[in-house]
Amino acid sequence: METMTTQRPFSRRKARSRSYYTGAAAFFALGFGLATALYIATLQVDYVWRWNRIPQYFFYKEKEEIRADIEGEIEALAAEGENRRILIRGADGEKIIEVPAHDLRVAKGDLIAVGDVLGVREQWKVGLLMQGLWLTIKVSIIATVFGVFIGLFAGIARVSANPFFRWTAVTYVEIIRGSPLLVQIFIWYFVLGTLINSILAQVGIAQIPPPLWYGVASMATFAGAYVAEIVRAGIQSIHRGQNEAARSLGMSYAQAMVHVILPQAIRRILPPLAGEFISLIKDSSLLGIIAIRELTKATREVVTTSLQAFELWFVCALLYLVLTFTLSMCVKYLERRMIA
Repeated sequence: METMTTQRPFSRRKARSRSYYTGAAAFFALGFGLATALYIATLQVDYVWRWNRIPQYFFYKEKEEIRADIEGEIEALAAEGENRRILIRGADGEKIIEVPAHDLRVAKGDLIAVGDVLGVREQWKVGLLMQGLWLTIKVSIIATVFGVFIGLFAGIARVSANPFFRWTAVTYVEIIRGSPLLVQIFIWYFVLGTLINSILAQVGIAQIPPPLWYGVASMATFAGAYVAEIVRAGIQSIHRGQNEAARSLGMSYAQAMVHVILPQAIRRILPPLAGEFISLIKDSSLLGIIAIRELTKATREVVTTSLQAFELWFVCALLYLVLTFTLSMCVKYLERRMIA
């Protein structure tokens, strides 16, 4: 009997390991098959891959011509590390200009006119894809922060006994959730933006010209409505006895909510909140319709000029995946810390 009982767990582990390796092999085979099918499809359309041109859309070296802004003669050329200090003396005085030694275009004794090229300086510039990626991160972070605050207060108001707060929160949530984000972006930019700037102009305050802030406002209010429902569900998932016990200890409604209910509710709402924030990152691609150069719009502009649709859209999708996967991992880490 002892031999049979000891052999059964071993056989179960052996069967489990076989199924595990079989599933892993099937997964990698599926991935390899999809990649092969995509490669064969590109061969059919006679497309030439140019992955070597992709890095320049993140960072590139730009050549800047250094021109003289004074007329005269070059009196001296002095070494200054990797640069050369050019002394130009003319009727209007003298001036010293530094030029990289390897791109020096003049010599001592040359006569210089205003606008003549003295040399060329190379400096690193940020490409369109990096600009779009940074703007996507910036917009997503700002909209997430404001969306959390709006959703937190609206979610608490949804479970309030005061009809003013509850009905106001319900109206806000239903209106925002009942229309697409694309429509709300248009309303914020064309309608509310015009009204706000008109009021500011009448009062004598500077207007808000960049469309970026109207895009952030539309995304924050949109995310706040969904966060409000998540917070409401998390609060209502806590047993009513928790609130009654806190009130019996002399706590007010606000104290019980802050110290007892919300800390427990946050642990339960972290996964759906992560899903909402991931959706917010992807929804930021809609801001390109109001001339905000986020990642998708930047990719579209580069595709238009370079005609490298396959590589650039794959890179764009990969960058979104990196952002969303990083956020997902951070939320899972916080969830483990809170449970521990």
